[in-house]
Amino acid sequence: MSWSDLERLVADAETSPELQQTLSQCRSRQELLHTARQLGYRVTKGDLLNAWLEHHNAAEVQGATGVL
Repeated sequence: MSWSDLERLVADAETSPELQQTLSQCRSRQELLHTARQLGYRVTKGDLLNAWLEHHNAAEVQGATGVL
Protein backbone atom coordinates (compact mmCIF):
# COMPACT_ATOMS: atom_id res chain seq x y z
CA MET A 1 0.00 0.00 0.00
CA SER A 2 2.78 2.45 0.78
CA TRP A 3 4.46 2.01 -2.63
CA SER A 4 1.20 3.08 -4.29
CA ASP A 5 1.18 6.14 -2.02
CA LEU A 6 4.70 6.99 -3.18
CA GLU A 7 3.54 6.68 -6.79
CA ARG A 8 0.55 8.90 -5.99
CA LEU A 9 2.81 11.46 -4.28
CA VAL A 10 5.07 11.61 -7.34
CA ALA A 11 2.11 11.92 -9.72
CA ASP A 12 0.55 14.65 -7.58
CA ALA A 13 3.86 16.52 -7.34
CA GLU A 14 4.28 16.40 -11.11
CA THR A 15 1.02 18.33 -11.52
CA SER A 16 1.06 20.58 -8.45
CA PRO A 17 3.54 23.46 -8.21
CA GLU A 18 2.48 23.96 -4.58
CA LEU A 19 3.34 20.38 -3.68
CA GLN A 20 6.63 20.63 -5.59
CA GLN A 21 7.48 23.73 -3.56
CA THR A 22 6.62 22.04 -0.28
CA LEU A 23 8.65 18.93 -1.07
CA SER A 24 11.61 20.91 -2.40
CA GLN A 25 11.97 22.53 1.01
CA CYS A 26 12.68 19.16 2.65
CA ARG A 27 16.38 18.89 3.50
CA SER A 28 16.53 15.20 4.42
CA ARG A 29 14.81 11.93 3.68
CA GLN A 30 13.39 11.97 7.19
CA GLU A 31 11.91 15.42 6.63
CA LEU A 32 10.50 14.30 3.28
CA LEU A 33 8.85 11.28 4.92
CA HIS A 34 7.44 13.43 7.72
CA THR A 35 6.04 15.98 5.27
CA ALA A 36 4.56 13.31 3.02
CA ARG A 37 2.88 11.64 5.99
CA GLN A 38 1.47 14.97 7.18
CA LEU A 39 -0.01 15.40 3.70
CA GLY A 40 -1.69 11.99 3.91
CA TYR A 41 0.75 9.84 1.93
CA ARG A 42 1.79 6.64 3.71
CA VAL A 43 5.34 6.53 2.40
CA THR A 44 8.08 4.56 4.17
CA LYS A 45 11.86 4.74 4.28
CA GLY A 46 11.86 1.44 2.39
CA ASP A 47 9.76 2.98 -0.39
CA LEU A 48 12.30 5.76 -0.85
CA LEU A 49 15.18 3.28 -0.86
CA ASN A 50 13.45 1.03 -3.40
CA ALA A 51 12.64 4.01 -5.63
CA TRP A 52 16.25 5.19 -5.48
CA LEU A 53 17.53 1.70 -6.31
CA GLU A 54 15.08 1.39 -9.19
CA HIS A 55 16.13 4.79 -10.56
CA HIS A 56 19.84 4.02 -10.07
CA ASN A 57 19.57 0.64 -11.79
CA ALA A 58 17.61 2.11 -14.70
CA ALA A 59 20.29 4.77 -15.18
CA GLU A 60 22.99 2.08 -15.23
CA VAL A 61 21.11 0.04 -17.81
CA GLN A 62 20.64 3.11 -20.01
CA GLY A 63 24.31 3.95 -19.70
CA ALA A 64 25.36 0.41 -20.57
CA THR A 65 23.18 0.27 -23.66
CA GLY A 66 23.89 3.83 -24.77
CA VAL A 67 20.20 4.71 -24.66
CA LEU A 68 19.46 8.26 -23.56
